[in-house]
Amino acid sequence: MATIGDFDPLNSTVPATKIEITVSCRNLLDMDTFSKSDPVVVLYVQGLGTKEWREFGRTEVIDNTLNPDFVRKFVLDFFFEEKQNLRFDVYNVDTRSSNLSKHKDFLGQMFCTLGEILGTTGSRLERTLSGIPGKKCGTIIFTAEELSNCRDIATMQFCANKLDKKDFFGKSDPFLVFYRSNEDGTFTICHKTEVIKNNLNPVWQSFTIPVRALCNGDYDRTVKVDVYDWDRDGSHDFIGEFTTSYRELSRGQSQFNVYEVLNPKKKGKKKKYVNSGTVTLLSFKVESEYTFVDFIRGGTQLNFTVAIDFTASNGNPSQPTSLHYMSPYQMNAYAMALKAVGEIIQDYDSDKLFPAYGFGAKLPPDGKISHAFPLNSNAENPNCVGIDGVLESYFQSLRSVQLYGPTNFAPVIQQVARCAEEVTDGSQYFVLLMITDGVISDMAQTKEAVVNAASLPMSIIIVGVGPAEFDAMEELDGDEVRVSSRGRFAERDIVQFVPFRDYIDRSGNQVLSMARLAKDVLAEIPDQLLSFMKSRGIEPRPPLPACSNCPSMATTNTTTTAAPKERNMHA
Repeated sequence: MATIGDFDPLNSTVPATKIEITVSCRNLLDMDTFSKSDPVVVLYVQGLGTKEWREFGRTEVIDNTLNPDFVRKFVLDFFFEEKQNLRFDVYNVDTRSSNLSKHKDFLGQMFCTLGEILGTTGSRLERTLSGIPGKKCGTIIFTAEELSNCRDIATMQFCANKLDKKDFFGKSDPFLVFYRSNEDGTFTICHKTEVIKNNLNPVWQSFTIPVRALCNGDYDRTVKVDVYDWDRDGSHDFIGEFTTSYRELSRGQSQFNVYEVLNPKKKGKKKKYVNSGTVTLLSFKVESEYTFVDFIRGGTQLNFTVAIDFTASNGNPSQPTSLHYMSPYQMNAYAMALKAVGEIIQDYDSDKLFPAYGFGAKLPPDGKISHAFPLNSNAENPNCVGIDGVLESYFQSLRSVQLYGPTNFAPVIQQVARCAEEVTDGSQYFVLLMITDGVISDMAQTKEAVVNAASLPMSIIIVGVGPAEFDAMEELDGDEVRVSSRGRFAERDIVQFVPFRDYIDRSGNQVLSMARLAKDVLAEIPDQLLSFMKSRGIEPRPPLPACSNCPSMATTNTTTTAAPKERNMHA
């Protein structure tokens, strides 16, 4: 049975969002002589940071059709922070054997990511099948839907009356511990109230808890509540317990929600024992909790901006010791960080146009120092086409600018913040990736820029590359202490900082290094987006209608276009 000390709200696991994918095909190749093909679709997935494909599942076989609409769905766990590569192979089934090598006819295949399916209009993606040279293999169509996994959150408040006195020199210091019951009869701790000192008739603060954490979606499952007297040494005294269920609690304040607190040991010893007090439910309300996927399906776009450190401390780019060195054999740390984060975020950006800036360099022709210069040298339109376009502009800038200094963050943050300020209706959310090798020179101004940006639809990811000490950066990452400037605290925690060296695979596997980095730096983005939406009372729009007559798309970096977006147009 769980003990009080087992509960750690920071590390408690919540079930992942589950996405259901429905598959259809159109105009498949006809491989059967006397009838049409009998197609089946097989889904393969890749492990994090590996190139190995493993089979995830199969649709049913539909006989005699070139335009199948499969009933059997694929249900996948969705992790925004991972690039979840998918491969769909289509076969014509000649035999009912599960061995695919016996299915003589391969009808085509398609590669995409789960994010691409979710990020398209109406979460509907249509692509051309390929894999058979010289033949048109038809198209494959996916629709994705988030499975409702009991996303309600319950807010409730309790008080107690005439609890047993446990302390020799004073009254009890009571608190409540809530447990949900498991299938095997054990209990898992799911909430603990605050301690009310020296009071036998306490009124605890209201608290909010996901319904799935309380009962895992089973409204009649037993919820057990223990009442304890707090002791400084951790040996809390057991006052008593009672049981209820989510269904009972949902009745709200009533005669049914006054519970006798019983202590089994006392009850066994004392014939006149009645109870150890009562606990009463004072209030109860339930609300629907919106998810990141709700906003993406409602059309919210992620606007991705890149800023790269061009200060002299990076070293001469022509030398192998430089952090900017362009080796013909492998990417440098800047390119790896950019590609790792950008390739995931781009799935949620319909036009694939990414503003990209540099800071800390002298620019031609007059050697003027800039802390927000467009990498493509176009001050009117700093957008690069795709992540490859950003990389190309980055490499081009290395050949044309002079690395200099200092390392000023505030100008780029302010630049993106100005764009975010213009679109606060929930239709867009801005993510700024800053990659740097050193200590910030304008820390006071950067803190002020972060505090101002925290009230906008914006997140900042800072990746430190190279061997420098990045202790000062931790001040900006408000996980422990919220960033403040001149007495003002940031409204939200919007900065995530990581040193890239912590994620580099020792065997030299760049794919694994990039996957590890992306997983960590992007993990907070969904919650940061939700915190902004909640703070402004913004609800997701209804899912956009799927574009049924969209042209099929054969490449991975073309998607249906959503509403036009405001862009970072002036440095």
